[in-house]
Amino acid sequence: MPIDPALAIGADLGEVSFSWTASDVLLYHLALGAGSDPTNPAELRYAYERDLHVLPTFATVAANLRSVDAPAVRMPGIEIDLAKVVHGAQAVTVHRPIPVEGKAVGHTRVVDVLDKGKAAVVVSETSVAGSDGTPLWTAQSRIFARGEGGFGGRRGDSEKVERPDREPDATIDTPTLPQQALLYRLCGDRNPLHADPEFARGAGFDAPILHGLCTYGMVAKAVTDAVLDGDVTRAQSFSARFAGVVFPGETLRTRVWQDGKRLLLATNTVERDAPALADAVLITT
Repeated sequence: MPIDPALAIGADLGEVSFSWTASDVLLYHLALGAGSDPTNPAELRYAYERDLHVLPTFATVAANLRSVDAPAVRMPGIEIDLAKVVHGAQAVTVHRPIPVEGKAVGHTRVVDVLDKGKAAVVVSETSVAGSDGTPLWTAQSRIFARGEGGFGGRRGDSEKVERPDREPDATIDTPTLPQQALLYRLCGDRNPLHADPEFARGAGFDAPILHGLCTYGMVAKAVTDAVLDGDVTRAQSFSARFAGVVFPGETLRTRVWQDGKRLLLATNTVERDAPALADAVLITT
């Protein structure tokens, strides 16, 4: 089915009510590798409920934690084969610290559909408020659909982030586990691309790849710990473009440049020196 931007752009994808508990937060953090040093207080604040801190990136999974089905890319004017889809970019802005447990309502709409020639980019935005109506977070997601371009839409502006012409202020290495994707898929993304070798080969990859949102969350945690002294409340927003794949078991190397309240980030895999996250910005309070 070809993409119809006239139908897609502005489409209301409805509301969803959801809730989460401390156990959900703990699962998410463990799926990001938290608790690797189980006696370290800095790790236990993510992996033990007694003084639990919630990473802002929990917003990316909170509504889908109970999902056990592979996602489908179907919405007004859009129907795309899952094998053609990869996550293109993600942004989260928290309006207040995410509570350890809560109930919320999320409202999603399609804000744009971009024509990149050989691919299409679908941009959706979700606004989430607590049960009392207080805004909690806003998330924007971009999915990249190979072979779905050429429908006559606009290409969109460049969102390249210019970094300072100097050495980074910090460099952080973060190992991933061979089973990292199998852990992370328990947070609600059951796309077989991250677990099934045959499906991954059919999609053009040598092996199952790590979820982009897992890389996104791992980098957010690593930078929060290394640069913000582990204070999750100082992280106000985080945006990044998924620039390449990560295979479970590889090490992420993140370079950080401080620019006022902005932390400019670039993440590569150590083993292949291949880009993972680009044009990434973490804004602090």
